Amino acid sequence: MIGSAFAQDPVEQVSIGFVDLIDDPRYDPDYAYNMVAVRPLGRAVAGAELGILDAAPIGLIIGVEFSLQYRTGENVDELVAAVEAWVAGGVHFVLTDLQPEELLALSDRVAGLPVTLFNVSAHEDWLRGEQCRANVIHAIPSDQMLTDAIVQYLASKRWRNILVLQGPSEADQGMVDALRQSVSKFGARIVDVRPIRLTNDPRNREEGNVALVTAGANYDVVYIADSDGEFARYSPYQVNDPRPVVGAAGLTAQAWHWSWERSGAPQVNARFESLTGGRRMDGADWASWVAVRTITQGVLRSQSVEYDSVREFILGDRLNVDGAKAFPMSVRPWDNQMRQAIALATGNAVIALAPIIGFDHRTNDLDTLGIDQPQSTCGF
Repeated sequence: MIGSAFAQDPVEQVSIGFVDLIDDPRYDPDYAYNMVAVRPLGRAVAGAELGILDAAPIGLIIGVEFSLQYRTGENVDELVAAVEAWVAGGVHFVLTDLQPEELLALSDRVAGLPVTLFNVSAHEDWLRGEQCRANVIHAIPSDQMLTDAIVQYLASKRWRNILVLQGPSEADQGMVDALRQSVSKFGARIVDVRPIRLTNDPRNREEGNVALVTAGANYDVVYIADSDGEFARYSPYQVNDPRPVVGAAGLTAQAWHWSWERSGAPQVNARFESLTGGRRMDGADWASWVAVRTITQGVLRSQSVEYDSVREFILGDRLNVDGAKAFPMSVRPWDNQMRQAIALATGNAVIALAPIIGFDHRTNDLDTLGIDQPQSTCGF
């Protein structure tokens, strides 16, 4: 059990791990072009560091010292070794900023250990579906949650006819697959899916011309499926008809946006910017912060630092995490995805927060975003 509510000195230790890969292509600085970043500018471990700082006052009250251990590795083998050593030393919760394949490999290799991983950056739906793992909790929203948020907003505006421009990557295909599910749920329609790519090859020049690609169709809105963000930023104001652009540019669905001004968000953003020397918090930063916050609440509310007790509380129906996004957060029991609101934002403003008013669920309106239990293919 944790110490007295009036403890003056920490009497228990709770250390949280964080792992990522040195050569993660998502952080490749070469993806910044002419000072325009199309990749995150900083590692998500900064969000976890903020979570530890925010946990300190709670720790002083309950007699627990929270700390963070960080390991970046050359490959998954090194991360497995780090997690094994941490578990032997009493670390039982580890945040992972990894691409889906690396996350899956790590989770499988530590499945026999008393450790729970928090996914803070991989959006892929299949990680919550046919390839779900009982030892992974998803703090970052899924592709389906993001597209559901956008389509809810479009349906509320009666912009139901959607022209899709799809990039060449597998992740772009995942975005389109998720969008197809969303339009079927909320009564919208994809009028066409057209390939587009940023290229200087004269043989494929037409595929990079947004005006040409968007010609000859009747649509209310253009959805850009571009996980890299490379051609998406050139798309607004370039479409053939005067229509709004959503998806990877224009109106975007995000786990977090620096311009959100309610629910304590300005204070979270200010603390993060102070910690990082002015860098704005992004989705992976926020997911790391909220993962630490979830573990902290698990210790506080379970009144224990024992792994089984804390994990049981986190996965139970009493969890109620304030993620500074208006709606209280908890973990879906069918796929370990954290329920959460989604910010619909332009470059400098949050236009709406999903779930949009009018989209109701029988038990929790947050479950209108993402795969609901009857449709889940996850089988722990």
